Amino acid sequence: MSNVSTTSDDILACARSLIVAGGYNGFSYADIAEVVGIRKASIHHHFPGKVDLVRTLVARYRQEAEAGLANLERQVSDPLEQLRAYTGYWQACIADASAPFCVCALLASQLPVLPEEVGLEVRAHFRSLSAWLASVLERGARHGQLQLASTPRAEAEAFMATVHGAMLSARAYGDPQMFGAVTGPLVERLASRDQNRDEGR
Repeated sequence: MSNVSTTSDDILACARSLIVAGGYNGFSYADIAEVVGIRKASIHHHFPGKVDLVRTLVARYRQEAEAGLANLERQVSDPLEQLRAYTGYWQACIADASAPFCVCALLASQLPVLPEEVGLEVRAHFRSLSAWLASVLERGARHGQLQLASTPRAEAEAFMATVHGAMLSARAYGDPQMFGAVTGPLVERLASRDQNRDEGR
């Protein structure tokens, strides 16, 4: 399989970085044309309007996220380790600035001004991620590895909100380590006392 990116891939990658840097209204096709080195007409050829571009970007982002979580499920079976791997992924992305913020989390903060087509994709990502987290938490609680204070669904929403909030804190303080400082205790609080005792042996 070829790893050579297409023009549309380059446009989407550029738009993604520009959204993370400045949000939905923080870039134009002129900005993309300058970075990618193409004419604005070429961008319109692939994506007639900004709504088409960002909707496609978020849909692809959601598919990539779902594929990544499915791969994590295949590689790691332990629910607690899955949560650690998930937060560890973001901690690494923030530390090396390869993905300092979740595109959907950033766009969610702008939902009132986003086109409905984009909003639908953003909400779909949140529902998908929440469902995965709830399934991990439910399985961990059932096997005695995780200690939940509420329902798996409520815990999943709280977990997701904390992870996204930790991204915001890392950006606000200009300190990538802030993400781990927030999410590390979150994961360990969920670990059952028996699990912590076993790991301490």
